[in-house]
Amino acid sequence: MSASVLAAGPDLRLSSKDYAAVSEFLHRRCGIRMREGKEALVVSRLGHRVRALRLPTLTSYINAVLDEELSGELPNFIDVLTTNKTGFYRESRHFDYLAAEILPQLVKRGREIKMWSAACSSGEEPYTLAITVRETIPPEFQHRVRILATDISTRIITAAKAGRYTGQQAQGIPKEQLKRWFTAQGDETFEAKAQLKELVRFAQLNLMEAWPMRGPFDVIMCRNVMIYFDRETQERLVRRFAELLPPGGVLCVGHAESLNGLSHGLEQMQPAVYRKAG
Repeated sequence: MSASVLAAGPDLRLSSKDYAAVSEFLHRRCGIRMREGKEALVVSRLGHRVRALRLPTLTSYINAVLDEELSGELPNFIDVLTTNKTGFYRESRHFDYLAAEILPQLVKRGREIKMWSAACSSGEEPYTLAITVRETIPPEFQHRVRILATDISTRIITAAKAGRYTGQQAQGIPKEQLKRWFTAQGDETFEAKAQLKELVRFAQLNLMEAWPMRGPFDVIMCRNVMIYFDRETQERLVRRFAELLPPGGVLCVGHAESLNGLSHGLEQMQPAVYRKAG
């Protein structure tokens, strides 16, 4: 490729065929149903990878990734196309319910408590869970709590493990909790303290593929993810979650999500909270 072509920049035009190929791949591989009208988003996000790899066109990049001709690029392709919106104490009623109802019951049971943040993004959800555990469960029982946090994005999992957040990202944390559970850094960031990190194990996981971990999980949180899936994929996923819940185990979904019309065998306890009978 000549220097003049590189200087002019790559051709980022997205054909209808390319868009269909990307959409079909995301649905098959990740369960995500890309709605119509997202062409500009695809161009914007994949364009960064086209430039980084110094490829001539967006089409050549898409073809190379889907044909597995770019070694190691597939995780980047998935990373940039999947949404990682999150926040501390997002939909806080879930954490209030866990603190007031679920965790005290689990402590009385006297066994190990296992929780799973199934789409943890950059870690705000599992660290909020960890704070809830530290502030709700008696100290002598906290060593028996395990939180698994998974996400499809390897890049975002790396960030979650670091546990460092900008002031803007930390805005959702009440001041008292921020001071107690995070260390202020000189570059105006906040890092989760060891007391939180030691409760959480992070791992990359595609929810559409095989799950290597074994249950049961007393609490599973999969919030604001299934809105990107079609009903068939939602039902299949919820059934898989239900299989990993013990009797009385709880599944929390996003408040914008509904399990109405899905076959799953769970009973609704309150908005966006479901329990396995037994």
